[in-house]
Amino acid sequence: MFEGFTSHTIPVGNGIEIAALVGGSGPPVLLLHGFPETRACWHKIAGDLARRFTVIAADLRGYGASSKPLGGHDHAAYAKRAMAADQVALMQALGFPRFRLVGHDRGGRVAHRLALDHPDAVERMAVLDICPTATMYAATDREFATAYYHWFFLIQPADFPERMIANNTHFFVRQTIASWSHTEGAFDEAILRHYVEAFFDPAAIHAACEDYRASATIDLVHDSESDAAGQKLAMPLLVLWGARGTVGKRFDVLAAWREKSASSVTGHALDCGHFLPEEAPSETLGALLDFL
Repeated sequence: MFEGFTSHTIPVGNGIEIAALVGGSGPPVLLLHGFPETRACWHKIAGDLARRFTVIAADLRGYGASSKPLGGHDHAAYAKRAMAADQVALMQALGFPRFRLVGHDRGGRVAHRLALDHPDAVERMAVLDICPTATMYAATDREFATAYYHWFFLIQPADFPERMIANNTHFFVRQTIASWSHTEGAFDEAILRHYVEAFFDPAAIHAACEDYRASATIDLVHDSESDAAGQKLAMPLLVLWGARGTVGKRFDVLAAWREKSASSVTGHALDCGHFLPEEAPSETLGALLDFL
């Protein structure tokens, strides 16, 4: 799926290794995927991006071929601060202390924290189909909890959700993707099989749960501290979202991100569901090329 890219597994400290695919030439762009996917979510646009940029498509800690540590009692191993530090160390190891950054879904939340903790590393940033975590939690009502049930299921104490998902991983992953996607034919059998196989590892299931547990606990503490300190995003920000998805229907996406930024915020909706790089690859690619 990534012709011409090379595979790397990079130690980033504390026993963690991050897996990444690297291709192309030019200014570096780091791509971070979401749940329940891997770096493969960029397969429809990475090659075209690599014609103008050095593209690094990385697996987040806990996902794909990257390390999957236990979460710990406070879920700190999957705090977005820790997951962001992994990616900064990855880029430094590859020779890119400063880079452009694109994050979809969970990758967008990692990107947000990375840009706050390491502002000098990020030249420009794009986030796909998310609003800030605290903003979304604060808007919880019956409609939101129904659409984003997984936010409240995955944060239940271990190992309740882990056991439930492991009981039928095949159905859970496929149903999750099908229910969030609103573009017929966006996912072929090969890519669906890849995502399912990536989740058959019990450590991957635990890691995904810990990712969400951290978002409901330690990440909110870190975000609150940043807000109290008046910390805002310092780099230009592009925000894209699916017009047919929950984020697009429930939130004023640009307004939510402008509250978090001290720089320019631009963006628009695409005619798709949650998985922009796979449901609307041409439109996503065009927007990213114009911005990056």
